[in-house]
Amino acid sequence: MSSRSAAPAVGTAPAEPATTVVATLMAAVFLSLLDSQVVATALPRIIGDLGGLDAFAWITTGYLIAGSATAPVYGKLGDLFGRKRIFLISILVFLAGSAACGLASTMSQLIAFRLIQGVGSGGLFISVLAIIGEMFGPREGARYYGWLSLTFGAASLAGPTLGGLLTDLAGWRWIFLVNLPIGCVVIVIVATRLHLPAHSRSKARVDYLGVLLLISAIVSLNLLTTWAGTTHTWTSPVIVGLAAATALSSALFVLSQSHAADPIIPLRLFRDRTFTVVVAVGFIAGFVGLGIVNYLVLWLQTVLTIGLQASGHLLTAMMLGVVATSYTTTKLIARTGSYRWYPVAGMAVFAVAAALFATAGPATSPFLAAVYLLLFGIAGGLNTQALSLAARGTSSRADIGATQGTATLARQSGTALGVSFFAALMTSRLPYGAADAAAYADALRPVFIAVIPVALIGLVISLFLNTTLSV
Repeated sequence: MSSRSAAPAVGTAPAEPATTVVATLMAAVFLSLLDSQVVATALPRIIGDLGGLDAFAWITTGYLIAGSATAPVYGKLGDLFGRKRIFLISILVFLAGSAACGLASTMSQLIAFRLIQGVGSGGLFISVLAIIGEMFGPREGARYYGWLSLTFGAASLAGPTLGGLLTDLAGWRWIFLVNLPIGCVVIVIVATRLHLPAHSRSKARVDYLGVLLLISAIVSLNLLTTWAGTTHTWTSPVIVGLAAATALSSALFVLSQSHAADPIIPLRLFRDRTFTVVVAVGFIAGFVGLGIVNYLVLWLQTVLTIGLQASGHLLTAMMLGVVATSYTTTKLIARTGSYRWYPVAGMAVFAVAAALFATAGPATSPFLAAVYLLLFGIAGGLNTQALSLAARGTSSRADIGATQGTATLARQSGTALGVSFFAALMTSRLPYGAADAAAYADALRPVFIAVIPVALIGLVISLFLNTTLSV
């Protein structure tokens, strides 16, 4: 049983102002999520204006890696110096990067400015999770965590469409510049209406070595999983070097955390069984859930031989499953306080959905494929917010940021390793030069089969979660 799960709820302002603040925070999260997707439809225009066809993928990749690398750091900085302050800093960095992206004159400049924008985005989601955790007790906060699911769904649906619309009506630069007026409104409302208990900063010390080692490990891991088997072969010096850098940086980071005065990830958090389970299950959920998304898209386009637009429509079923289930789950947790069985059910549904895809093939109807995708979405929704709430339930007020940052890092690391693992599994079974549906079906089948035992391991681990949140 957690010794910290009964942490007292933190008071906040009256309900109406609190709702306004949370809605404003969701607007910031929306901008962060939107900018991970809005660029896709504008890429042809961007390349036409700036050139750089050989490097354009880094417009998105750089943004995502920068956000992943800095998110856990922001979480800890919020614990040390106040979450409101860190949130405002992160959105200012995000807006500065957005403005610079809108003014970029070369592809190299745009990629560099997207890195800055990504550094800002890394703090938005983590800071919002931590702020909600500080404003409300675990069960009351569950209601607002559900808003994150709706925000994710809105950004996923709006991203490509809004990107195309802005590009056609005002030019591609406005997919970045549109963040500025919205972001300024967010800053004003948060600065004037968000009131959190004061933080003592007299003894706060930033773990600079830990920051350096953690960012090094995350960047190395993401570059490894991005390049392995595609840009570079698995045995190339670049990939071997990145693997070594990931392992060494990770080991040194863990070692440094045992000696740091204010570690980025306090190792004492793992004394709590529930927190350790949340981290392990979150890693597995990222591995089998998000890690396989690219291969679901590939399966639709190569095995069912449907076009990009049609596959996008089918993937909407999965996204709707994530949003609807995640939102409903948070409502039920807020009502009952119990979250234990949602990750267990999520892992079971992951295994069932993977088994269905493993038995599917070119003769499978698009309707059945949509049903299978919906199951994957439901599985993801059963895990996402339940694990965030379980993590929140284990943390004291002083550790909310570090707790959420560590849980998010585990999920992102699982995703990165899942992508790499499934890529190796598929390419090892795909004959060189093969392009027919049967060949891809045979190569992708082991990918889905591999999900099943991993999901079942996650199911068993999930059984060790505690059952309820405090009020």
